[in-house]
Amino acid sequence: MSQAIFYQLEDTETPASDLQAFACYLVAQCYSNNQRLSVLCADKVQAEAFDELLWQLPAERFIAHNLAGEGPKGGALVEITWPKQSALRSIVVNLSAQEIPQANRYQTIYDFVPVDEALKPAARERYKQCKLAGCEMQFAKASDVVQ
Repeated sequence: MSQAIFYQLEDTETPASDLQAFACYLVAQCYSNNQRLSVLCADKVQAEAFDELLWQLPAERFIAHNLAGEGPKGGALVEITWPKQSALRSIVVNLSAQEIPQANRYQTIYDFVPVDEALKPAARERYKQCKLAGCEMQFAKASDVVQ
């Protein structure tokens, strides 16, 4: 069964407050468990920015990754993609703030509830869409995950 985990970002000065930093944390957790995943960005510009963020990690925290369509045959463990590219991995980290078509085709979806009240209705719609797709739903505070 597919599961969707929505993380509540918090109004603090920690990785639990910053979407990009928290997404890096989740990607690193999956990578350390040797899991293949896609990071779905809103567009190629956001994908390139997240790619650059991963390159800035210290050498001891290196994460092998590539942009969609680049890298070795079959890609690295972490593939950064955007609409019109396929998020083919069984795990997807949704940075796009957009609904994921056919959410139930993924094993795990990581999504986020932003601090900004104006952006929360879109997160609620994504939550509802995942639930309607039959995903097992979970909700957690980002600060409970990042120690």
